[in-house]
Amino acid sequence: MRIAVPDLVSNSYFPAVAAVELGHFKAEGVDAELQMISPIPRAMAALRDGEIDFVAGPAHATLAAFPDWQGAKVVAALAKQTFWLLVLRADLDVEPGDVQAVKGLRIGAAPGPEQAFRHLLTEAGIDLVRDGVELGRVPGAEGHDVNFGVHAAGVLERGEIDGFWANAMGCEVAVQSGAGKVILDV
Repeated sequence: MRIAVPDLVSNSYFPAVAAVELGHFKAEGVDAELQMISPIPRAMAALRDGEIDFVAGPAHATLAAFPDWQGAKVVAALAKQTFWLLVLRADLDVEPGDVQAVKGLRIGAAPGPEQAFRHLLTEAGIDLVRDGVELGRVPGAEGHDVNFGVHAAGVLERGEIDGFWANAMGCEVAVQSGAGKVILDV
């Protein structure tokens, strides 16, 4: 069984990597191997094209290769909740956990996770229009050869956005560069 993961360093896909590397599949009589295929839309295309058997990745990404879920199923969750984090510019005077800090800011998010972030903001009493939150795509992140989080970190560093909602890899790049700081990890 061939299992695709988009990276081997973030916690996003760690359960699948650990299950293979620690022999859990083998213990069940399944010969499993990991294949790193990045970014996630490319991994989903490989699944659609029969090059791999499973993708350890976010459910929303499935729809890019399987419209209306035709031909694909979610068979297991890798984790509870989400592995997406909110990163804001490091120069903003914001404490971790302060979701209200997004008011008046330009926040980038990928199309699938954007919906989860919208819901989170609504639950926090934030109205995008009333509170002046510009929530949309990160400039230049549309291609299949782009790791969204890493790209978002670069766009943040260039000052084109004030923050982003992305995976831990992108967040770490932003933090290490000094451009961003993690505000929410839910």
